[in-house]
Amino acid sequence: MHKFMSGLARIMAVLGGIVLTLLILLTCLSIAGRLLNGFFHGGFMQSVAPGFAAWMIDLGVGPVNGDFELVESGVAFAIFAFIPLCQITSGHASVDILTNSFSAGVNRFLRMVTEVVFAAVLVLIAWKLFDGMVSKMRYGETTFLLQFPIWWAYAASLFGAVISAIVGIYMALVRIYEFATGRIVIWDGVEVHP
Repeated sequence: MHKFMSGLARIMAVLGGIVLTLLILLTCLSIAGRLLNGFFHGGFMQSVAPGFAAWMIDLGVGPVNGDFELVESGVAFAIFAFIPLCQITSGHASVDILTNSFSAGVNRFLRMVTEVVFAAVLVLIAWKLFDGMVSKMRYGETTFLLQFPIWWAYAASLFGAVISAIVGIYMALVRIYEFATGRIVIWDGVEVHP
């Protein structure tokens, strides 16, 4: 089961990375277009090469229309796509100054409580994203510039959130088992290997 969950988390992280890379390229392209558009509209190009400047402007050199709408939607998906890998590898930030002085049993209890609460929060987020998606579908809301349905962004985020919730529930069950048996199933760097 752990191999399957790890593979699922890694696939989601790769998808999130691809989306984030495309968003970075889109942002760079939009910024470059905005700068070039300003340059071609500027006094220097209008006086030195007005025909070329007009030609470039007519070609559509400028910012990508609706870039912020695409970035907003894509980043929401990417965030949820990275959570499963962070969850299954225990990659979340933690402050171990105090917990290092606790016994192994207390640390197992704290990890169990943390995982259960996090799983519950991930399920709640997925549920509310589903409610939001249904609401956006019902009212037919679209983005301002590109006019694509807002529920598409909710659906992409919901997909990532559901996978995050599944991995979160799995990790909560693992930590409950570890606490109940005293046996470490998934090493997370806090425990000392035998």
